[in-house]
Amino acid sequence: MHNTASKKHTACCTPPASALLRSDKDRPSWNRRYVGAVTALAALWWLAYSYILPASNWLVFGLLRLAPDSHIGASLEFFVYDTVKILLLLVALIYAIAWVRASMNVEHVRDYLAGRRRGIGYFLGAVFGAVTPFCSCSSIPLFLGFTTARIPIGITMSFLITSPLINEIAVVLLWGLLGWKFTLLYVLIGMSAGIIGGFVMDGLKAGRWLQPFILEALEKAPAHQYVNEAGEIQKLTVHQRHLFAYSETATIFKRVWKWVIMGVGIGAALHGFVPENWFAENLGSGEWWSVPVSVLVGIPLYSNVTGIIPIMESLLVKGLPIGTTLAFCMSAVAASIPEVMLLRQIMTIKLQATFIVYLWMIFTLVGWLFNIVGPYII
Repeated sequence: MHNTASKKHTACCTPPASALLRSDKDRPSWNRRYVGAVTALAALWWLAYSYILPASNWLVFGLLRLAPDSHIGASLEFFVYDTVKILLLLVALIYAIAWVRASMNVEHVRDYLAGRRRGIGYFLGAVFGAVTPFCSCSSIPLFLGFTTARIPIGITMSFLITSPLINEIAVVLLWGLLGWKFTLLYVLIGMSAGIIGGFVMDGLKAGRWLQPFILEALEKAPAHQYVNEAGEIQKLTVHQRHLFAYSETATIFKRVWKWVIMGVGIGAALHGFVPENWFAENLGSGEWWSVPVSVLVGIPLYSNVTGIIPIMESLLVKGLPIGTTLAFCMSAVAASIPEVMLLRQIMTIKLQATFIVYLWMIFTLVGWLFNIVGPYII
């Protein structure tokens, strides 16, 4: 009975005839060409990714001759850099994760993380987020890939929350600015925010609030093996994995590319035109309400953790309390209008609202805590 059910499952997931090679003799030569093409494209991708920043600087400040310290110049440079970066990451990461999904039994990975080891999964998601140098928008391709790979929603949320908050450059900069005690607390709080967030999302069964096309993709995820015409169980070939990964990447890219451009455009406008002096002048009184308000003000903005640290230093010098400063900066890093627009393609409004409310609550608590203990650790 079990064997019959297994064969039915693998048979229903058998790739279409167009996805199968005409002859086994074709496989070695096709595989060699595929490896060569992927190697060349990967090299070109890395070259393009490495030169996004100097290319955007040249385009905006060189070719267009806009002043680096002008609002329009800062906004346009930010827009060009982040749009190209996110689109490159989207293509590469979705293809790679989809290829892996078609190559391995993701059910085993999901079952391992979804069982008694769920707590370890939250921790691993937060750790992976901490070691990946992504901003809130750049984290979304990986989040989407993990979700479609059937990783539990709580673990993917742990990654999504932690990834923009912590990276090695930020740790070094914070250490030099505010000392090792503050830096250690910041890392622990960032990790804890991700782990607790994962626990909360799984407790709410937030996976049911993903967009229908994501839920449909989860149901139609390919088996890593299939039954051939002779009734033998075989693993998918390299050709079949490529076809699945290419189709997955094209489908997702067509759905979200315009939202990347729109979202980053709004974020770039905020980045270039909102003066940082406003926060010190209006939220520097140290009143209890200034912390939740600073989080609400910070969430729509868009920055990465490395870029926010100089702003953090400036706000502290201008007299903004440490907790209020930290709450504002963490909210500006962990969430943004561009991220919300991109996540809207993946999450329903209910899941997005839960995600934003959680961030607002956790960062408010962090701000209040640091306003109390800040004088003793700096």
